[in-house]
Amino acid sequence: MTLQELLQAMVNKKASDLHLRSNGPAFLRVDGELERISEEALTPQQVEQMLQSILTARAKRLYEEKRECDFAFQSGDVARFRVNAFRQKGLLCLAIRFVPMRIPTLSELRLPVATIKKIADNSRGLVLVTGVTGAGKTSTLAAMVDYVNQTRREHILTIEDPVEFIHKDKMGMISQREIGEDSATFADALRMAMRQDPDVILMGEMRDLETVSAALTAAETGHLVFGTLHTIDAIQTIARIIDLYPTHQQALVRIQLADALKAVVSQRLLPGLKGGRIPAVEILIATAHVRKLIEDNNNLGVAQAITKGAFYGMQTFNQSLVKLFKDGLVSEAEILSAASNPDDVKLAIRGIEQEIKT
Repeated sequence: MTLQELLQAMVNKKASDLHLRSNGPAFLRVDGELERISEEALTPQQVEQMLQSILTARAKRLYEEKRECDFAFQSGDVARFRVNAFRQKGLLCLAIRFVPMRIPTLSELRLPVATIKKIADNSRGLVLVTGVTGAGKTSTLAAMVDYVNQTRREHILTIEDPVEFIHKDKMGMISQREIGEDSATFADALRMAMRQDPDVILMGEMRDLETVSAALTAAETGHLVFGTLHTIDAIQTIARIIDLYPTHQQALVRIQLADALKAVVSQRLLPGLKGGRIPAVEILIATAHVRKLIEDNNNLGVAQAITKGAFYGMQTFNQSLVKLFKDGLVSEAEILSAASNPDDVKLAIRGIEQEIKT
């Protein structure tokens, strides 16, 4: 199969990822599961030719220098794709992620729309979307930025590596900067962003102390900042940020984070009963009470605040899972497998079943 045929198969099957390996068959990831789509192994020459046909100039330089690279490309009007080229056992492999041309809405992503819109309506502060790789963070952020773009006359600046979803000016104005093409590093781009008159800044993963510090400063100086971390929940997210700093600075950083933080949205994708994948979502809203708990390093208190914070739009993963079951979107087995406390979820599910019977 040609690369174009493989990409078309990816689109037709609504796959999230395509894996191409030298001396191995091609695989698609459909609804979270790997599916072989070719019996014949791809030769190293075939995979190399496929890569060379889509490499951007910058990615080609990186690949020749480091033997691996990350970039995005567009295939006609079908879709954009994010590509990671790497080697294993000395042989080239490609991991290709599908990026739709049309930005999905919050409703289409099955997110808690009212709460997410309220979070995006903040005029300043730090909003974090977290989860493991493949949890849907990029899609959620794109939908939130698109909502802001449709509802506010503001300058939205994105800093990405690489640029994935392509935004167009709507009510607002949007500038998309790619690391390596438009700026050398995330930290450099964030520093320069202060001189580019942004109202809203979207950045990629907050990977290091320099990037986190720049994001906190931007949030403190009157900008709305969206960022991501590879953390599984709000508690781990807060801890990850604090732990980036030297011990003697951590008490001060807790105060800084508590002041800047507006919300943490953490996601996990589960197989839906009718196909596709459904997000289970934990939401932390930084109320005055939560901010004080963060300052005091009271993680247990933060967890309890999420559990009891439905009035403010907060919910735990377990509460989200139970709702998914109640709405008939995800099977009991998948929910229990994903639950942080399966026994509590099982009790809640039994309560739902009892209500139905009576």
